[in-house]
Amino acid sequence: MLEILYRDEHLIAINKPSGLLVHKSFYSGEADTYAIQELRKQIGQKVYPVHRLDRKTSGVLLFTLDKDTLRMMSTQFEEKIVEKKYIAILRGWAKEEETIDYDLVNENEVKQNAVTYYHRLQASEIDLPFLKHRTSRYCLVEAIPETGRFHQLRKHFKHILHPILGCRKHGCNKQNKLWLQTFGINKMTLHAHQLIFNHPVSNERITVNATIDDEFRRVGDILNFDLSSYS
Repeated sequence: MLEILYRDEHLIAINKPSGLLVHKSFYSGEADTYAIQELRKQIGQKVYPVHRLDRKTSGVLLFTLDKDTLRMMSTQFEEKIVEKKYIAILRGWAKEEETIDYDLVNENEVKQNAVTYYHRLQASEIDLPFLKHRTSRYCLVEAIPETGRFHQLRKHFKHILHPILGCRKHGCNKQNKLWLQTFGINKMTLHAHQLIFNHPVSNERITVNATIDDEFRRVGDILNFDLSSYS
């Protein structure tokens, strides 16, 4: 059963598990389970995704229950009225805060402007030798993407040389292998923990929060991060 975070006659939001695709696409491969079909079966009615999360990204995923509401919510995303907040664990110690303004190329080879603001929440250094280093450093950040490009956060953190721990395509595979061999963990530590938007009917400002899963919490425990605000 999917965890329902918010529901009324117009909208429904779930805490999408890591590993679950939002819908069938070119990138689906042999997957046969999708958030859309699972939620439809669970509540017994059609749902329409307003946005998407990467397969390995967990967290708040918003759907509408009718096409009129979908159009209104899509406009909010296009006009950047919606605020999306993520937490991520990065390799190394990133700056205290930074705005990454770095264009990205989409799947059609079109260059698009992409902007991400982040600030560092916590930092950790553990006794885990890596290459020439006797220890390993990591940090927990909150990231707020101002644009919604494909794999934006993953690409932006790679660009500043602080890739997301557990990300394969845009991460550090040597670090990922180290964590798999040492701790048995290969989770991508990226979680959409909060979504803030205006209700399309009442115009009330709505905040939806999603808690992290056990595997994310386990990574946090190893790094001595306090994740109680997200649990």
